[in-house]
Amino acid sequence: MSACGSNAHDGHDHADHEHAAHDHDHDHEHSEAEGHDHEAELAGKEAKGAHADEIILSAEKARAAGVKVEEVKPSTFHGVIHTSGKVMSASCDETTVVATISGRVQYKNHVSEGLKVASGTTLFSITSAGMQTAEGDPVQRARIDYERAERDYTRAKILIKDRIISEKDLAVAKAEYEAAKLTYNSMQRTRSAGGVVVTAPRSGYVKQCLVNGGDYVEAGQPLAIITQNKHLYLRAEIPERHFNELNKIRCAKFRTSYSKRLYDITDMGGRIKSYGRSVEVNNSYLPVIFEFNNTGDVVQGSYAEIYLITQDRPNVITLPLTALTEEQGIHFVYVQIDAEGYRKQEVTLGESDGERVEILTGVKQGDRVVTKGAVQVRLASAANAIPAHNHNH
Repeated sequence: MSACGSNAHDGHDHADHEHAAHDHDHDHEHSEAEGHDHEAELAGKEAKGAHADEIILSAEKARAAGVKVEEVKPSTFHGVIHTSGKVMSASCDETTVVATISGRVQYKNHVSEGLKVASGTTLFSITSAGMQTAEGDPVQRARIDYERAERDYTRAKILIKDRIISEKDLAVAKAEYEAAKLTYNSMQRTRSAGGVVVTAPRSGYVKQCLVNGGDYVEAGQPLAIITQNKHLYLRAEIPERHFNELNKIRCAKFRTSYSKRLYDITDMGGRIKSYGRSVEVNNSYLPVIFEFNNTGDVVQGSYAEIYLITQDRPNVITLPLTALTEEQGIHFVYVQIDAEGYRKQEVTLGESDGERVEILTGVKQGDRVVTKGAVQVRLASAANAIPAHNHNH
């Protein structure tokens, strides 16, 4: 019986040992599985941390938003003097209309600034009717002078036959007669019921009216300015600290206050005309004048933002201005990491010519930078920053 009990005890211990070994193996396997999951979780967290600043924008959405990418490559860029100025009419394009006689001015054809006129178009009439002047009516006076000179010349031709007067006296009488005749005929051609008319000497546009209806004017006084608007001047005001760079200026680009278009002087047949050698009184700026052909959409008298182009510089990293975004005075670009990933990158800017801007720090050669659609990438960044809604409580 004891032997039998001993064997039973041994069998029980053996069974318990096998059970314990099985539990140990199960616990070991479970521990290994838990360890494996823990390592995977850590790796996932590390990967997530490594790309926490990555902006995800699918290739399909990027195409729909018009996103374009440019690879950064150093190239030749130019020096730029950024300033402001004004568009002015060229002096060779302007003609001044003057009064032919003294009298009171009356407008004709509703003359106003900007009116297109042809050569010979009647602009004003001048009359002295009803005015008590020492000269009287200029047309009547011209007629009287002409008739008197005609009588004197006729008499002189008779007297010269009898040698009563000299050849010199005859020549003087003839000259006075021809001059009086010319003046009278000229006034007769321009005379109308309202007085003597003043016409446009050339075609163009009325730039400025210098008198008002009813004003009294003297003969020779300016009445209006007509411009053909074919040629324009661009006057740039340069701070005097750039005086040593004036002889390096090659051309200019400008943008008017009423348009976003950037004009290039070179494309408009322009050239530098002159630049100042001294500053004006109470003004620390030097003028630089460019002449260019008016393309028809540049308004004279408008203010302009001007980029003066100087000498070329090699190995300069530049990007289009469309690549930049700004937040609180700090500029950023978006660098493409992969097909659907982008990274926001702060950059430091250098000189700009209105189209491209020099990048001093922030990007390097080989980087792929978003040059169009940067705003869409920025919006995608804001969308990625919004946490997803979780239903687990």
